[in-house]
Amino acid sequence: MENRGRTIVQFAFYKFDAAWRRQPDEVREKDKAEFAAAVEEAADEMMVRSYSLVGIRGDVDLLLWNATEDTDLLQKHGSKLLNTGIGKWAVQPYCYLAMTKASQYKDPTEKGAPEGRRLVMRPTGRKYLFVYPFIKTRAWYLLPLEERQKAMHTHIEVGHKYPTIKLNTTYSFGIDDQDFVVAFETDIPADFLDLVQHLRETESSKYTVRDTPTFTCIQSSIKDALDAIG
Repeated sequence: MENRGRTIVQFAFYKFDAAWRRQPDEVREKDKAEFAAAVEEAADEMMVRSYSLVGIRGDVDLLLWNATEDTDLLQKHGSKLLNTGIGKWAVQPYCYLAMTKASQYKDPTEKGAPEGRRLVMRPTGRKYLFVYPFIKTRAWYLLPLEERQKAMHTHIEVGHKYPTIKLNTTYSFGIDDQDFVVAFETDIPADFLDLVQHLRETESSKYTVRDTPTFTCIQSSIKDALDAIG
């Protein structure tokens, strides 16, 4: 995939069959070590961040947030993970693909900011990551740019009221089912709840088609995330 300097971003969610937890201890330890080694190998070639969802959602256990300029690496390492011992017990209920891109909407607080910085994914390492796919109505895109900019100005102003939250917006037009994938990093979940409630009151919110499912992910080493699974 020709990306013209942009970064390909993937949110790969895994669910592991409960029957795996009934395997002998030595088998599970070997399986986890093999999977962890495969994740670490992937991290040598691209950005990989691991998050646990055990006890948070019933349909997923693990998120790997991946980013690279080479789409082939996603396939290469994704295949290796699924062919490990525990990987053979895994399914991927959700896997979102997106790409970085400079926003067409101007943030008045970022005058003179280099657009190139939006093309690179730079996680902050905060404890919580909130991820969801986002689709807007076709009517939104048919509005004049000036009207959309005005609505987004209010949207941006609300976001600036919550400085504890870092937004990572990526674009999926034509390469996946949603328009965007948004990923919010924070150490304070309550701030994110208040932000989302506040955003519901903005003009641009009425043009939302879908912003679910929403995933609350807790940053974890891959070893600790696998230990939480079994």
